[in-house]
Amino acid sequence: MSELIEEGVTAESAVETDTFVPESDIKEGEDQIHIRNLSKTYVTDESETVVLEDFSLDIRKGELITIVGPSGCGKTTILRMLAGLIQPTSGQILIGNRECTAPGADRGMVFQDFALFPWRSVRKNVEFGLEIAGLPKEERRQRADKYLKIVGLEKFADHRVHELSGGMKQRVAIARAMVTNPDVILMDEPFGALDAQTRNIMQAGLLRILEKTDQTIIFITHSVDEAVYLSDRIVVLTKRPAKIKEVIQIDWPRPRDRASVEFTALRKRILEELEKENVMD
Repeated sequence: MSELIEEGVTAESAVETDTFVPESDIKEGEDQIHIRNLSKTYVTDESETVVLEDFSLDIRKGELITIVGPSGCGKTTILRMLAGLIQPTSGQILIGNRECTAPGADRGMVFQDFALFPWRSVRKNVEFGLEIAGLPKEERRQRADKYLKIVGLEKFADHRVHELSGGMKQRVAIARAMVTNPDVILMDEPFGALDAQTRNIMQAGLLRILEKTDQTIIFITHSVDEAVYLSDRIVVLTKRPAKIKEVIQIDWPRPRDRASVEFTALRKRILEELEKENVMD
């Protein structure tokens, strides 16, 4: 239980101090995140494993960026460096004009396995980061209820986690990440554990949430279909040590038709590129 609480504090609430980072003056569509020559090497007593090499990318405020790549290529490592949970071996991440060196209230994180507290109600789960930050009880409740309404769970505020479906649990996790009003939301395979039908519903729900906010989302997925459906841009990685193979801009309006010729062709092209990277040496 203590490990879960620690993860909730560092990643979900991402609060270092008892005050929130002020909202950025960066306007939607302007560059918000600058990643420069990022590299990561994991060192043990027996070996060194280079996971990421020379990763550079600018991300605009309000974008939904998806990162896809071969299994084990370092996608989650990139996300955790953006969260400030691990440090790069070299390179730099700037969010606005601040270097990212630790977790902060300007970032929220959503995990694949929900990471909810089963002993808390839905509302109390969403309030957790606000509680850590020391906000008054009434303000916590008002803000939690606002985001539960955004994710369509206002009628379940007093329910326990075990009473919810998988998709509902993930919506609670998204509300908890959003309630602290972070500039950036980091999503690590958030729908990967859901069945196909629920996953499609959650993707459509995420797009509805995007319409109501200007938050930047960086999204990790193994599903190319999901990436094409959701993204403003898709970052395709090579096999480990990962580098950027291609960045694909998608200007199509949402919601997107998965059966369209354009959608099918782009999905096929990305899958072919990934298949080349997945070939065993």
